[in-house]
Amino acid sequence: MSLWRPDPTFYPSPKMAMAAPPEKLAYVAMLNANGHKRPDALGVVDVDPASTGYGRLVGQLDMPNTGDELHHFGWNACSASLCPYAPHPHIERRYLIVPGINSSRIHIVDTKPDPKKPQIVKVIEPETLAARTGYASPHTIHCGPEGIYSSALGATNGDGPGGIFVIDHDSFDILGKWELDRGPQYLAYDFGWHLGFDTVITSEWGTPNMVKHGINPEILLKGGYGHKLHVWDLRKRRHLQELDLGAEYQMALELRPAHDPTRAYGFLGVVVSLKDLSASIWLWHRDDGKWSVKKVIEIPAEPADPEKLPPLLQGFKAVPPLITDINLSLDDRFLYISCWGTGEFLQYDVSDPFHPKKTGSIHLGGIVRHAAHPRAPKTELNGGPQMVELSRDGKRIYFTNSLYSPWDAQFYPEGVRSWMVKVDAKPEGGMELDPKFFLESGDLRLHQVRLEGGDTSSDSYCYS
Repeated sequence: MSLWRPDPTFYPSPKMAMAAPPEKLAYVAMLNANGHKRPDALGVVDVDPASTGYGRLVGQLDMPNTGDELHHFGWNACSASLCPYAPHPHIERRYLIVPGINSSRIHIVDTKPDPKKPQIVKVIEPETLAARTGYASPHTIHCGPEGIYSSALGATNGDGPGGIFVIDHDSFDILGKWELDRGPQYLAYDFGWHLGFDTVITSEWGTPNMVKHGINPEILLKGGYGHKLHVWDLRKRRHLQELDLGAEYQMALELRPAHDPTRAYGFLGVVVSLKDLSASIWLWHRDDGKWSVKKVIEIPAEPADPEKLPPLLQGFKAVPPLITDINLSLDDRFLYISCWGTGEFLQYDVSDPFHPKKTGSIHLGGIVRHAAHPRAPKTELNGGPQMVELSRDGKRIYFTNSLYSPWDAQFYPEGVRSWMVKVDAKPEGGMELDPKFFLESGDLRLHQVRLEGGDTSSDSYCYS
């Protein structure tokens, strides 16, 4: 839909976005992974503290098919539409683009006229995606200045290469494969960009065949999962540089570029080290026209009684942190880290990105710890901090506890009992769980969260 004025939820700079009104609703992917032949769903959660429905599910949209495995979804448009060269500055943040990682089906969901009752207006079938791109398993959605971008884990046969494809802002037609010259890039996962430097960064996980049945120990121990970053020219769509962390560092996943477009750096979360099961955060940065990467945070594994560990970990006698998501506040000051294995949720001050300082820690769930929530202090929880989303002002943090159904089954074989929580962040650093916000979802497992009007990981900016 075209507007006479830009959408009021778009902001030229992250500083201006931090002054935006607080969100009142959150949208969350809900996965049916407990054996019931029901479709996945998109849930609507009340996050307005003044509401009688605060912390509860107030809407639900069931998908038309079973077996999608809804994963990372995103908005059709965002603040990137205000970039000087953007051809779509007058569209609105209205539609959620919701892919299924297993089915390769993409749902276009309209959040208006009633945001609590979203509706599916179009479904892109996997055959269409395959015919126009050659890709399968769409993974991450980002709204950009010239279209809607999505990563894909691999090709239609389940192998590689994976990459990025583009969807039209208006018609929601798939335009085609983004890469003109992919160079050595083969594995794919996340992507982010520095609009001020015409640069795209991509990360690596594995092909659909490498991940859809859970972690393959043989591939893992050979260092066969992703361990590289790739640097691209955004406008020319060509590969520029490969940054190899080394095969010891397996599964280089979530990317969080600095929000300020004048800053040429960002953070990468690495799931596990083959040396000692530690997890790590790496900083990519520009140095004399070239890009480099450096490890800046290491989180050690925790010794554990093998009897309390799932079979996959018993021989190691330790719980790996398993960094499965990270997020960065809009002022580029605080980095949040989800340790899905140990159940720890961390806050670091990254004002100096080369020397992060730990400023906060919360435990919830965990493979061994089973830490409880203050709302139900006697109830042991499983799963752990996973997908994390921040409000634009940086004061509120939401996270869920389910990762991906075959991986849930390996690390939490008892079955993930899913929940979503809210954390209050202090301006000077530090955080605490909101005791009033604890959403349990029954049979449906909660994953990606998006906030009404935008959040810290859904928008990009061309002004500082």
